[in-house]
Amino acid sequence: MDHHGHKHEIRLHDPLPHSNTTVDISKLSPEEKWRVEHQQMHEKHRGHEAMHAEMVLILILSIFVAQVALVQWKKLHFRSYQLATLVAMMLIPVGISLSHQWWRFIISWLIFSLITGFVTFRATRQPLDGSTPRLVYKWFYLLYKISYGLGIVGYIAVMLTLLGMNVLFRAKPTTWMDFGFLCLYYGLYYGVVSRDLAEICTDKMAAKVGYYTTTGLPARHLEAGICSVCGNQLLVSPQNNDEAIIEQTFQLGCGHVYPLNHKWQK
Repeated sequence: MDHHGHKHEIRLHDPLPHSNTTVDISKLSPEEKWRVEHQQMHEKHRGHEAMHAEMVLILILSIFVAQVALVQWKKLHFRSYQLATLVAMMLIPVGISLSHQWWRFIISWLIFSLITGFVTFRATRQPLDGSTPRLVYKWFYLLYKISYGLGIVGYIAVMLTLLGMNVLFRAKPTTWMDFGFLCLYYGLYYGVVSRDLAEICTDKMAAKVGYYTTTGLPARHLEAGICSVCGNQLLVSPQNNDEAIIEQTFQLGCGHVYPLNHKWQK
């Protein structure tokens, strides 16, 4: 209190009281509180500039070394790299979501894990059922389409927000940005995880149908008119796709043929 009975105010451009002076923060305005806290932070970290520079250099070096190590790991031991990264992507996000109670991601993760787990289980059975390759293709192709669509929607939402289009709909920019980044995250996450799982399933199926083995010679011979994936009889030949009703037949460069549904082709 001064001599006129007015409260003493700390202006933004005035120096702060000496460190030995006690300031009642509860009586300050929000701007004055922010200034006091900001000045206290600078006082606390005064003389630490060299340490902060070293921390930044260590961070940059660590990122560079980790990137080189990951690339070499992937090149030399792809299977272990794929398994480790897949386990990390499956468990770390859901663990963080559980700790923060982000139920939307947890529910979507559970649905994805249950269905994908069933498809993966079918793909690793011996003997392999003839309908399993088509089931695997349908499921992971659906995931690809959903992930791709989410990415496009998220990108459009972010760009429209940056252009100020949200004002036309009387929506807050934070709402549109949150929606856009959420779609981008879901599309990227499930797209990457489903890609790795699809590679594992296709490798397992290719080894089990007998036309491919990691070591040695194949156990079966591919006959003409037989699908090289599921072993079922082909409905049409690649030369007669115009007559196809349910599915067309396509031939790879290696000479193997397989059926493909019209909708999948599009």
